[in-house]
Amino acid sequence: MLILHPHLHRRRTGVTTHTEAVVAGLAISQEAYAIGPAIAPGIPKLSMREALRRIRSGEPTIWHAHRNLELLLGLRLRASRKSKLWVVATRHSGSRPGAYSRWLLHAADACVSLTAHQAFLLGVRSTVIPHGIDTGRFVPAPDGRAAAAARAQIPTAYALGVVGRLRPSKGQGDFAEALADTPQAVRQNWTPVLVGLAKPRDARWANGLVARVPQLVLAGAQSDPVPFYQAFTIAVAPTRDRVESFGLAAIEAMACGCAVVATRLPWMPDLIDDGRTGFLYPPGDVPALRALLARLMANPERTAAVGQAAAAAVRERFGIERELAGLRALYQNGFGHCSNSPWELHERR
Repeated sequence: MLILHPHLHRRRTGVTTHTEAVVAGLAISQEAYAIGPAIAPGIPKLSMREALRRIRSGEPTIWHAHRNLELLLGLRLRASRKSKLWVVATRHSGSRPGAYSRWLLHAADACVSLTAHQAFLLGVRSTVIPHGIDTGRFVPAPDGRAAAAARAQIPTAYALGVVGRLRPSKGQGDFAEALADTPQAVRQNWTPVLVGLAKPRDARWANGLVARVPQLVLAGAQSDPVPFYQAFTIAVAPTRDRVESFGLAAIEAMACGCAVVATRLPWMPDLIDDGRTGFLYPPGDVPALRALLARLMANPERTAAVGQAAAAAVRERFGIERELAGLRALYQNGFGHCSNSPWELHERR
């Protein structure tokens, strides 16, 4: 059985890296490929021309789409008289799908949700398979956070920060505002860091955050966030953006032993056990964020213990192996019901 994960977007996104991780894992034991212009070197990849040739030859194929464009293309290919194509769709947005997206999802042979909350919003039957990460790559620094901070050129004993695109909806402004009014005695041994790209339209806003908190370091876009996660004692996920659906950066930071402070978006309690493996606060509530950060910064040893519990929880619950096992089970259990027409699915359900 041929497994294809198309990703036709020309710009690399979080979905790109997720697609690559899944394909690389599946390809160890099955014939699995990514399709798309932004796929990184070293990932098993098939050209669209070769994929279409094999589908049209009648070879049994899983087409696993991650965006509407790829889903629509898969449905059209499935309608071919010769194809033996089973179309799977993963919804990566945390918002309720619109009419067009629901129409496409209803026509898929199977849908994947990342959390129970997303499954509730979807409006179609789905299987919940959370994202997984490479727990061999996202690990605490083997020689300790102080050494990791030195490698990241962080000048103080402790660091805290945010990893992700720099823009107002991601909440970095709340992070800076919370720190600006934290007593100097609490934050004097801490360096705050923002890791991520600021597009030209957001660059002036990002520089304004430094004016508000002079110690704030803008590290810019990084191809590999692991060195910064390993340097952070506290990682903050302050996003207000409900379009997201999972919070992969929070899981990555937890795996590296960070105590994560995140907004209580609807899916975050699925990821963080508040008070044990991290901390949650209401989105946009800067005083609540300030109080949490002040408490954690004042007691770094206790904060580090929370990070250790977080790393253990991620290894148990969110390793890439668990996601791959869920996908393999879905593919194997469902392919026998493959339809040659996108309209027959409504009758089956």
